[in-house]
Amino acid sequence: MAFWHRANEKLGKEGRWFLSSMAAYGSAEFLVRIVRIAAVIVIARAVSPELMGIAALALSLFELTRVLANSGIGQQIILAEDSVLTATANTAHRLFWLWCLAVGAIQLFVSAILFYAFDQSDAAMMLAMLSGVYLFMPGGLVQVFLLMRDQKMSVTARIGAIQTMADHFLTMVLVTIWPSAWAIVLPKLLTAPIWLIAVRKAKHWQPDISAGNVPARGFFKFSVGVLGSELLVALRTQADKLIIGGLLGVKALGIYYFAFNAGLGITTSIVTAFSTILFSYICREADHCRRFNRYRQAVFLGLAIFLPIILAQFFLAPIYVPILFGDQWIDAVPLVSILALAGVPIFAASATTAWLRAERNTGFDLVMTTFATITALVGLTLGAKFGLLEATTAYVTGLSLSLLPLSILVYLGARTKASMPLSQPKELSI
Repeated sequence: MAFWHRANEKLGKEGRWFLSSMAAYGSAEFLVRIVRIAAVIVIARAVSPELMGIAALALSLFELTRVLANSGIGQQIILAEDSVLTATANTAHRLFWLWCLAVGAIQLFVSAILFYAFDQSDAAMMLAMLSGVYLFMPGGLVQVFLLMRDQKMSVTARIGAIQTMADHFLTMVLVTIWPSAWAIVLPKLLTAPIWLIAVRKAKHWQPDISAGNVPARGFFKFSVGVLGSELLVALRTQADKLIIGGLLGVKALGIYYFAFNAGLGITTSIVTAFSTILFSYICREADHCRRFNRYRQAVFLGLAIFLPIILAQFFLAPIYVPILFGDQWIDAVPLVSILALAGVPIFAASATTAWLRAERNTGFDLVMTTFATITALVGLTLGAKFGLLEATTAYVTGLSLSLLPLSILVYLGARTKASMPLSQPKELSI
């Protein structure tokens, strides 16, 4: 009892808020995982690797295009001073609509290329159908970032869990009665209204014309680095599947897509939640030294949470994969174990990105992400010449050799700046 009392005092109010937010996301993710595992089991037993590959192609292109919507506009709402918050939200709302409609048009263009240039009619029609998601997003994005600013992470976690579980339940129903790639893809659109209704109910907000707007150029300056970084992350996490499909075939793509979700899906979703909470957590402190202390505390707490999960996946994959998903996926067991290890550099990168954006240093974030994308995808391409296992190993190796050293460099630079006297020049920091 004395140990827990001392630990509770050391964490402080803000540290306890961080842990409670992670617990909210963690419990929501736990429920989502139970449903997702059930969905993957149903899909794996009802759909062939070839059909899985077609769905993977459409969903990969969708995720690659959708990342354009993560342009850094919402982060400006979190970073805004109270005096200009209403005006910032007004401008963000307008930009969200313009940007999401533009992204939807880009996705329709990509689907046309897929249809006419690559003769992938099914995947092209699925991708075109998914462009309808962008009609729902702008109506709720301001509300989401206002909830984050208000520290209501449990609310955003609950909304995300509700939508995702609805997606999985609907997928299981459709796959059971209609075993096809469409049954995997269609729920992404059908559940978009659930998200929109939930966020608008959770946070009432309407544009206030009397408050005016802030200059859009401030959004663009911050967003260049954010958008570039997000686009490269999406390229890294989606183009790998396109490379596997192009070099090793649709069946290999289906196996890799399954292994990616089974091995890295759990970690990625929790790490994304961690990064979201961390950004809001450290933005609450203006002083660099105290901000760094929050960052350092959160990183070590995150490691204590994620490392056991990653190691458990790595060692237990040979046991749970054939039991849960069937013997037809036994060839994916080594891939699941290897991809689970990618959670370590991805965690390091997510923490570093949150810190750099809170410091408004999106340029270095873009540099780091560019280097990681190049090393990972080049490694994957070279490894694919020898086989699927070699490609996966090279992909994870490329991520580790790029993200881990750069993340450590940023951490050490931030620590050095935090320990410097106020009279020292700031240019020495990263």
